[in-house]
Amino acid sequence: MMATATQAVADREGWPESFTMGTASQGGTYYIYGSGWANLIADELGDMSGGGEVTGGPTQNLALVHNGDISFGMATMGPATDAVNGESPLAPGVPMDNVCAMFPMYETPFSITALSSSDITSISEIPDGARIGFGPSGSTSDTYFPAILEELGIDFERRNGGWTDLGGQLQDGLLDVIAFAAGIPIPAVSQLEVQTDVNIIEFTEEEQQAAIAAFPVSEFMIPANTYETLEEDARAVSMWNFAIAGCD
Repeated sequence: MMATATQAVADREGWPESFTMGTASQGGTYYIYGSGWANLIADELGDMSGGGEVTGGPTQNLALVHNGDISFGMATMGPATDAVNGESPLAPGVPMDNVCAMFPMYETPFSITALSSSDITSISEIPDGARIGFGPSGSTSDTYFPAILEELGIDFERRNGGWTDLGGQLQDGLLDVIAFAAGIPIPAVSQLEVQTDVNIIEFTEEEQQAAIAAFPVSEFMIPANTYETLEEDARAVSMWNFAIAGCD
């Protein structure tokens, strides 16, 4: 037993005293998941502290991990592919080849929410010039959801911010729609439906297939028990999430 314990200590020589997991803005699934994972690993290791760090989301996490500014991060398949191919908006032409996937986490659905009082019940009913909140600038949601809606012929004003803040703006009438790509249930949406009546807007089959043909997303059904508002499963598209670390 003593030899085993000594070996365990020796194996940790040179390890840092703490580590950081890059997440996204507060109020989103990344922040909750990443902070929980970091705390779990720190507890298991016993002599190391760890925690989640608020960031701009996958695109920034990829850059931070690649540069060695943080130990771990969370990213989605689309931004990760762009980063590895040197197409990250944060460093155009620079392949981020010091980023490796540790494990798959979950799929991120793309979902749309409007107040019931708006009478918006489908994507096609989103009015021209609608003020749409897409989440933090540079996030997967902000990178891909506007492009998906443009592909579907929607004209809109683009707004960015934290998930919780944008949910509050929708409730206050400062936004017409929020279009979030985030793990479900999205805390900001769950909070909204407790405080007011909302519509969770699904994709039609045609809209779903159009998005799949144009972007690195796949079919997804949001289970009816995800939100109190849903009476049946809602059709959507999704993108896989991975935990990442520096390859070296």
